[in-house]
Amino acid sequence: MKADGWFIYRATDEEMKEKKLARLEREQFELSPLADNEVYAAPYYGCWEGNMGHAMRRRPIDICRARKDDRVVLGNAGVVEIVDVGKNVKTVRPGQKAIIFCNGQEDWFGFPVTIMGYDAPGSMGCLSTIMKGTDRQFIPIPQDTRFSLEQWAGFSLRYITAWANWEMAHGTYRLAVSANELAAINVWGWGGGVTMAELDLARRFGARAVMLSGSDNRLDLINEVGLKSIDRRKYGNLNYDHERYRTDKEYAAEYRKAEEAFLVDVSEMTSERKVQIFIDMIGEPVFRATTKALAREGVITSAGWREGMSLNLMRAIECIERHQHIHTHYARYSQGWQAVAFAEGNGWLPPKPKKIYSFDDIPKLADDYLNDRTEYFPIFAVNGEITV
Repeated sequence: MKADGWFIYRATDEEMKEKKLARLEREQFELSPLADNEVYAAPYYGCWEGNMGHAMRRRPIDICRARKDDRVVLGNAGVVEIVDVGKNVKTVRPGQKAIIFCNGQEDWFGFPVTIMGYDAPGSMGCLSTIMKGTDRQFIPIPQDTRFSLEQWAGFSLRYITAWANWEMAHGTYRLAVSANELAAINVWGWGGGVTMAELDLARRFGARAVMLSGSDNRLDLINEVGLKSIDRRKYGNLNYDHERYRTDKEYAAEYRKAEEAFLVDVSEMTSERKVQIFIDMIGEPVFRATTKALAREGVITSAGWREGMSLNLMRAIECIERHQHIHTHYARYSQGWQAVAFAEGNGWLPPKPKKIYSFDDIPKLADDYLNDRTEYFPIFAVNGEITV
């Protein structure tokens, strides 16, 4: 089976030293024959994800080196048509439309250890006219769905991540405080598409959901899906740097002023109850403000590490406040099916995209993403039509 795809290549030692971005190279190639549990699929639309940006920056790792591969086809969110299946495949059949479910290697309980099209050895993504995956890497879209394939492409990774993260975060909070004790909780968040999806899910479960952003077009999208938005730019320099805070008095005073303004709004908007679940997909620059905004028995939850992989916290304070810290990584296959069913029945999907990149424009999309010029759900066409 022949295909046309975009590859990134293993970095040289010099490229790693100079921290050079990976380049996307378009090539034709031959796919290996199907194993009994494998599937050929033709991607219609994909969604550019945060892990693709990590791969392009080669941070925190060069995934080609980590996988011991010379080159990799990225792309682990999208919609495909099933072309052919191995003899043991029962989850999908030829001709079906399906979303990509991007688990690579799974642990004993079905949770992902690595992600296909990223750090899972031997896997490929949807930046190709034909892709190959396993039977548990595709979930059928409901027949006669009410929603567009472009919306399902944006749904496939971020909304399933949100579903699994919300299930854990909300369940954890309810172990401490029942719905009889506090029915409507405050759920706030900052981050990107996963945060927006999770807040929209929280809203549908009766929460008072608020999202913070510093981008005009993203604030418009937040309002479009029915969430309360806050322009975080109103707080000035709400960007915490531990070392700078310790050594730069002027910066420390400026930061405290921004944090105090933020916490005043938190208090007023929650009737002094503060935030019961805070979705923080950013990390260190906002983590201090997140913890201060959190109510007693509150939950901080994350499924990513957009701004750094480490955090500083006072364990004693977190214990006294009974704060719970949730960390998840994508989802189990069964959770993917549950999320799809809920989405179709309740309209829980991203809005239709205002822009679709062509397959020829993938390098332009990568550049726009890396320079923060894309929407929350940057959609690209592979075999699908561009109708926007």
